[in-house]
Amino acid sequence: VNQIMEYLQGISEVKSYNLLGKQAKRLNDANEACEKINTKMELLFVPYHFLQSVVTKITGAVIVACSAYFYINGTMSAVYAIGMTISAFMLYSSLECAGNYSSLLHVVSVCVDKANAILELDTMDIDGKEIHPENYDIRLSNVSFSYDKRKIIDDVSLSIPQKTTTAIVGPSGGGKSTLCNLIARFWDVDSGEVTLGGVNVKDYSMNSLMSNFSFVFQSVYLFADTIENNIKFGRQDASHEEVVEAAKKACCHDFISKLPNGYDTVIGEGGATLSGGEKQRISIARAIMKDAPIVILDEATANVDPENEKELMDAVDALTKEKTIIMIAHRLKTVRHADQIVVVEKGRIAQQGTHEQLMKQEGIYKRFVDARQQAVSWKLVH
Repeated sequence: VNQIMEYLQGISEVKSYNLLGKQAKRLNDANEACEKINTKMELLFVPYHFLQSVVTKITGAVIVACSAYFYINGTMSAVYAIGMTISAFMLYSSLECAGNYSSLLHVVSVCVDKANAILELDTMDIDGKEIHPENYDIRLSNVSFSYDKRKIIDDVSLSIPQKTTTAIVGPSGGGKSTLCNLIARFWDVDSGEVTLGGVNVKDYSMNSLMSNFSFVFQSVYLFADTIENNIKFGRQDASHEEVVEAAKKACCHDFISKLPNGYDTVIGEGGATLSGGEKQRISIARAIMKDAPIVILDEATANVDPENEKELMDAVDALTKEKTIIMIAHRLKTVRHADQIVVVEKGRIAQQGTHEQLMKQEGIYKRFVDARQQAVSWKLVH
């Protein structure tokens, strides 16, 4: 089972460079499904294996006892009694081994089916044209998206003018991150269209489309390489001076300078040797270095500790100057000054407007703000 799961992981790592959208999500779901199956089978297998082992051993002991009894009574010869004793242990030990592997074979079968389903998927067509848009207006027109017959986005239309800030808020699982993934064409829409600069994102080559976007995710991934190489990942030809300048704008120059080898310090896989706030700021420095006209912030400040929050917000401000900003956030102070706030619930736009406009309406946003303010006003009374 572990080998099958490693095989799935290997497929995910290799094909993630070639597959986008539903294919990539299917890879993750397959890997998670196998992990869940393995965990459930381990939990079920322990009592089942124990019961089976007890039954087979008791049965073997009963046969041995009966053989001895029959021999003593003279109804069975010594040769047959010894033969029955040996046969009992040989037979039931084999049955025990067969029972041990029957459940594992079922898990392997499920994992192989998942792997085959992945390999049979068609890859996304990413060979478009090298397009340089005249502007960076983003428009979604009657966009719908489903995954495994479950509708995630349902007939959404939205306009995001260039150099404006759009905040997307709403309940968890409502489709906020999916909406951003469709804009950047991580996934292809089922119906409708997404345009950048008036051109359908499907007409762009993947490289020319990605050159227009920078991303700062809640979960930051850094490579097992030097900090400098991690920062200039989006622009490999950047000089050391440009890396330092981006790090200063992202408020991470000070802690980098205190490291043993400064910018040449090699960090662990995934940034394991850095704190969450430090990884976030390096991710922002990477986005500043790329200097793309559109920035997508997917709850970038959700898990930051209070000590790093101010520095991180300063870094976000430096990143988002004169850019088209799309942010997913739950914190009031990060969304209230947005040019437009889009409230997404159950895959549809439930409300849309500025903070002041939405506060005058009874709806999800007003309840969300009121709940946040009540939480902030809580006090512990001795």
